[in-house]
Amino acid sequence: MEAVRIGRTADAARCAELAAEALAGVAGRRGGAMLVAREAPDPRMLTASRFAALMDEPGWLVLVGTLSGAVTGWSVCHVETLPAGDRVVGRLDGLYVEPGARGMGLGRLLLDAAVAWLAEQGCSGVDGAALPGDREGKNLFEQAGFKARLLTMYRDIP
Repeated sequence: MEAVRIGRTADAARCAELAAEALAGVAGRRGGAMLVAREAPDPRMLTASRFAALMDEPGWLVLVGTLSGAVTGWSVCHVETLPAGDRVVGRLDGLYVEPGARGMGLGRLLLDAAVAWLAEQGCSGVDGAALPGDREGKNLFEQAGFKARLLTMYRDIP
């Protein structure tokens, strides 16, 4: 049975294992190398100690998704006040479900729980990212009511 709960310090090592798996998978996708370089410039940041620290950080939430009690996914989000100071939005920093646990609704449970928490924090909206060609990720967001609001274009300079 699928379930989502708030991450505990005891989950941090497993979250770090899954994060390494996620980064390896993203790096090979179109746009993935740049995303990893920009958003996770130091893969050591995704250590068990970093996940444990985020679990105690005000304004941040680490969720874990489980199948039959085993942690098979995670999501991290945080509350962000926009520079003008008049609007608070949520940011989904990461969401990952290991391949063998996909297609069972766990990603959607993680996403819905993160959005619900962000709403409780007073956020007026939430941003999440999907890579070009990541139909699975884009579908997850669209089925949860997300719409594209910005496309980032990139070109290598030889």
